[in-house]
Amino acid sequence: MKPVQLESGPVVLRCLERSDETEWMAVRRRHRAWLAPWEAASPPGRVERSVTFPQLVRRERRQWKDESGYPFVLLHDGALVGRVTVSGVRWGAECGASIGYWIAQSHAGRGLMPRAVALASEFAFSRGIHRLEIAVRPENTASLKVVHKLGFREEGMRASYLYIDGAWRDHRVFALTQGEARTGRYWSEVS
Repeated sequence: MKPVQLESGPVVLRCLERSDETEWMAVRRRHRAWLAPWEAASPPGRVERSVTFPQLVRRERRQWKDESGYPFVLLHDGALVGRVTVSGVRWGAECGASIGYWIAQSHAGRGLMPRAVALASEFAFSRGIHRLEIAVRPENTASLKVVHKLGFREEGMRASYLYIDGAWRDHRVFALTQGEARTGRYWSEVS
């Protein structure tokens, strides 16, 4: 599948490109402390092979090609400011996937992420995904606002779900299926 570009107002979602390396690294470095409490990492004893930026781009292109994931970078007014990824696509009887996201602290709270998640969700539904899940740490109030604004339904708690910030962390799980009503400002802006 050829990667796509999605747009809604000042928000653009597109594939990561090799030419993004300098900007990607700068954003990640500048906002490291802001992102660290929320980003999954490998637990002690589990050594992950480091990935170069070109390897990351190639891996993401493979995900697009085999439709195992739809990773996007989030641009606002042309600047790379975040990420929305539809990942872990499971075809067959489930037709499900998960959505993860992050945004630079400088752009948080502006309504960009709900719009970006709505764009990525609509794209995934258009590809045949039936069910999307978002897992959020209970103390991540900013991320909880995103799922509430978009009307994702809460399904429960996953205890000790992901290794984040030095410990196994609980997550609240939210879901939305293709057939559920999508009402509200952000959905209407991306339809």
